[in-house]
Amino acid sequence: MKTTIKQAKQHLNQEVTIGAWLTNKRSSGKIAFLQLRDGTAFMQGVVVKSAVDEETFQLAKDITQESSLYVTGTISEDNRSDIGYEMQVTSIQVIHEAHDYPITPKNHGTEFLMDHRHLWLRSKKQHAVMKIRNEIIRATYEFFDTHGYTKIDPPILTASAPEGTSELFHTKYFDQDAFLSQSGQLYLEAAAMAHRNVFSFGPTFRAEKSKTRRHLIEFWMIEAEMAFTTHAESLEVQEQYVAHVVQSVLENCTLELKLLDRDTSKLEKVATPFPRITYDDAIDYLKEQGFDDIEWGDDFGAPHETAIANHYDLPVFIINYPTSIKPFYMQPNPDNNNTVLCADLIAPEGYGEIIGGSERINNLELLEERIKQYHLDEESYSYYLDLRRYGSVPHSGFGLGLERAVAWISGVEHVRETSPFPRLLNRLYP
Repeated sequence: MKTTIKQAKQHLNQEVTIGAWLTNKRSSGKIAFLQLRDGTAFMQGVVVKSAVDEETFQLAKDITQESSLYVTGTISEDNRSDIGYEMQVTSIQVIHEAHDYPITPKNHGTEFLMDHRHLWLRSKKQHAVMKIRNEIIRATYEFFDTHGYTKIDPPILTASAPEGTSELFHTKYFDQDAFLSQSGQLYLEAAAMAHRNVFSFGPTFRAEKSKTRRHLIEFWMIEAEMAFTTHAESLEVQEQYVAHVVQSVLENCTLELKLLDRDTSKLEKVATPFPRITYDDAIDYLKEQGFDDIEWGDDFGAPHETAIANHYDLPVFIINYPTSIKPFYMQPNPDNNNTVLCADLIAPEGYGEIIGGSERINNLELLEERIKQYHLDEESYSYYLDLRRYGSVPHSGFGLGLERAVAWISGVEHVRETSPFPRLLNRLYP
């Protein structure tokens, strides 16, 4: 019977065959231990010399790292194993014998591992991170589907910049100028006027020359837009969504979190409502903490965000930033016209901003004025202005950066480990 490592527990005390790769091995004169993986999980195969023929035992001793095999044997309980069972191997069939696999069990430098990212993905740690990423994606679809959202796919090639910045990848669209999308937000706003509550999940691109542990050139965004929704109501959706994702990972990725040595007690504390602090109060707090370089009107950097998050030790919303440092489409704060109705959700433990969101301007005249103030091409935004001409309503939305969320929840230091094939400032290979 063919099965997988993940499903093998259903076949205790039965003989099964599993297609796998050899990650490592050790042997003595009478027994060989094979560390196997098959893409679903990792498992140990035990080859006892007295229980197999001489050829099989010699093969178990000689087989090389990352060779592919069909391994047949009986599944037995093993309380010392992370998955609770192992295989008592009776036969081995080599599919392909690998030679000189470059990533050996010794330590390797980061650049070497990044050059061999296509192989580094096979390691236990990287496998666990990708499983957590997958669970976050699954839980995302579950959350929005349960709450009645419609998935909309915005274009990747666009004629304008959603946030009005110059950090765009330019290309030619036949005889026109085009850009790789930095956000699907403006298109989701159009979709929200048709479907009320919508979300998207897709790649975005920022030509930002940054080398920090929080930045990628290409990353994936989960964005949502909601018609007839205020900024305060949007904050509630955001915190419910994040809490749902964290809980799903805790429930369904126990083994992966353990393999990564993640302190799950910090994740178990994540529950709604999240604390909120205004930008004004955040400036005062930072000054009290000795950040003399920060002034009202400045954007926050990584040290500032970390200091604020550490104060709460939970995800925290920083709300109502100055108008001057936020994009053109954000609704003014009625209590302070120098600020806008927006929020950044800052993850604890130094992982920084994982969500940015706001209420959007719904007044046509104000939006036209803002487009002029930001020196944007009004013709490029004519469809966006149409949304305010024909049945405009209060609406809000947000975007979550997937890789940063994966880094925080899995506890890895750098976002380059949270993307299967990361695009960094000086890396386009593999």
